[in-house]
Amino acid sequence: MAPSTESLQSLILTTLDTDSSIPDTLSLTSPDGTTLEQLQIQGALNSLAAREMLTYKNITRDTWVLTPEAEGLLAEGSYEARVFEVVRAALEGLTIQDLQAKVGKEVAGLGQKAAFRNKWIKQDNGKLVKCVDEVEDVTQAQLKEVKETGNLKNAKVLADLKKRKLVALQKSLSFSVEKGPKFSTTIQKLETDLTAEMIASGSWRKTEFKKYNFNAQGVPPAGGALHPLMKVREEFRNIFFEMGFQEMPTNKFVESSFWNFDALFVPQQHPARDMQDTFFIKDPQGAGLPDDKEYVQRVADVHEKGGFGSIGYRYPYKEEETEKLVLRTHTTSISTNILYKLANAPGGFKPAKYFSIDRVFRNESVDATHLAEFHQVEGVIADYNLTLGDLIGFMETFFAKMGVTNLRFKAAYNPYTEPSMEIFSYHSGLKRWVEIGNSGLFRPEMLEPMGLPKGVRVIGWGLSLERPTMIKYGVDNIRELLGHKVSLGFIGSNPAVRLDKKMGREAVKEGAAAE
Repeated sequence: MAPSTESLQSLILTTLDTDSSIPDTLSLTSPDGTTLEQLQIQGALNSLAAREMLTYKNITRDTWVLTPEAEGLLAEGSYEARVFEVVRAALEGLTIQDLQAKVGKEVAGLGQKAAFRNKWIKQDNGKLVKCVDEVEDVTQAQLKEVKETGNLKNAKVLADLKKRKLVALQKSLSFSVEKGPKFSTTIQKLETDLTAEMIASGSWRKTEFKKYNFNAQGVPPAGGALHPLMKVREEFRNIFFEMGFQEMPTNKFVESSFWNFDALFVPQQHPARDMQDTFFIKDPQGAGLPDDKEYVQRVADVHEKGGFGSIGYRYPYKEEETEKLVLRTHTTSISTNILYKLANAPGGFKPAKYFSIDRVFRNESVDATHLAEFHQVEGVIADYNLTLGDLIGFMETFFAKMGVTNLRFKAAYNPYTEPSMEIFSYHSGLKRWVEIGNSGLFRPEMLEPMGLPKGVRVIGWGLSLERPTMIKYGVDNIRELLGHKVSLGFIGSNPAVRLDKKMGREAVKEGAAAE
């Protein structure tokens, strides 16, 4: 059992009183003769030094210690000695197989070589036999010397033991101690707090207080750290705010199929609405429809019959399908709701720019690049007479602010945008073009039922937050970025990201030149 701090303080003070000084605390032993831990001694010294009862200095030295394997050799003998003893006990010799059965393959393999080298044993007619009657276990003796003294006189032998990983160099700490100006064999209890009672009675004038240690580092405060995704998210938010966007509220993870699909002109038979792609909520089974029944009817009509220049999908629109609750598959469900409110604002429509960054959910197989949930970065701009050229120009400026300048656009299909474009950038590390986002102009079948004026166009785009985060922090497997495999050390140690921002036309020119 480890001695208490009080007993260690008493031992130190008694020794100082007898010997005037302690040249090295390694010489201190407990009353029962056991060796004392130097860290415990240091704690007792710190307490006494604070009272000016003693002073001390650190003594550091390099000592050699035995490894766990060496401790086993010290207790049971070296491999070669153990092999010799087994061979000597077998009067008619011993086969290698019998030796392995008695001492194990590892001991037999290592011990044989050393015993042969020392000429303790030899092989005769396929059996191992002894060459001498007695041997001295030199290795065991060497390890014993290291254990007792922390060193070995023969440096060459010590280097060999280190090479065999039987000894390791370790720094040790001890202390030399001298009496202080207030030395005493008894310890006076010092007050640590000045109380109201002391002030009222005046007793504080004669009270001994413990000194403040202004050099003490104290306990490091435990602090949290932003996840790398949140660091990149904040950088994206700053880009949007620089460009005059407003942030949309995205606190609805569960959404009705009306806002997630129907209001976006996604047909009720679309493959994305299958169980394979969407998480449906079992309980409650459905959600109420918006209070604006006329708007709901216009959405139903444009699906069934068409309108606003479209022939629609020509299928029977089912109300029970639109009431189903789902985990939102995209944040565009929020954008749609915001655009509806913008169309029906009390003062009439006014041009606006919105963005959102939040989680979405897809019923997908999990692998190194896909999860069942991820973060979507989305932006929409609503204004009069916007065109595809406006969308392309804005995309070039937006991505240039992220340091991405070499862009290409490819025609694509989305149910709620026409025309639609996939956005690609040349990845210099992968030496190929990679998709970085999707974009398009929202269809009239989606916008005009909301009540937006005919001349209003809305451009929108979206990209994943995970992909740029993985690139910035050098993560190859998305499961190391999200989920139970994420290292807390990785989260705490990585700095805030700073995207290599460039400005508009200059960045576009640089990208074109690089291509």
